[in-house]
Amino acid sequence: MNEATDPYCLRPGESAKLLTGHPWRRFVVLGDSVAEGLCEPVDGYSKLQWADRIASELRAVQPELAYLNLGVSGLRTREILATQLEPALLFGPDLALVVGGGNDAFPATYDAERVDRELALMITTLQGAGADVMTLGMFDISYSPAVVDWLRPGLRQRMRTLSNHTAALAAEFGTIHIHLTDHPLSTDPTLYSPDGRHGTARSDAVATAETLRALADHLTTTHHQAPPT
Repeated sequence: MNEATDPYCLRPGESAKLLTGHPWRRFVVLGDSVAEGLCEPVDGYSKLQWADRIASELRAVQPELAYLNLGVSGLRTREILATQLEPALLFGPDLALVVGGGNDAFPATYDAERVDRELALMITTLQGAGADVMTLGMFDISYSPAVVDWLRPGLRQRMRTLSNHTAALAAEFGTIHIHLTDHPLSTDPTLYSPDGRHGTARSDAVATAETLRALADHLTTTHHQAPPT
């Protein structure tokens, strides 16, 4: 199987149809390794990492799109907030992707309420500056075969909590939410890289499809129109 035949990935021509007339011109990404892009390559799947792939698909429709990815591997939400929000605002985005909490949820010291506050501050500040904001319910890394058995139950619970809390924030603040935690492939161990913390190129391709479909739903429900050229 490859991306072209994978039933969970984009069909030929689907991206252009989903994003036709999209209004976005300045796309910024804040986050950790999921945002930066550290997925394991897989033959037959795009080598572009998730956020870069989103930018590429947006740019295929609007070639003048400006793109800034601030993602840095290993950061917790407080570090994303402290180091990335200001440069993101200076970029002047009209579309932002905020990814965080995975590194917070990995250890048992996870403080869900603190992570919620930090994510909420980033979301609302970016929205206040005029950006549409995307949020993410991550694939559940506890299903990675590289995660040791004793860690798996607690990590699964924490990843579920993070996903549920992020979905609640999305509902409260009206973000464009990409929910992957309950995706049919989330429990598939082949979706995860051997390092036990990241996905594969297939997970990025699936995430891209779900993201573009969420963007298309947003465009439909908000009746966004591209400005005259």
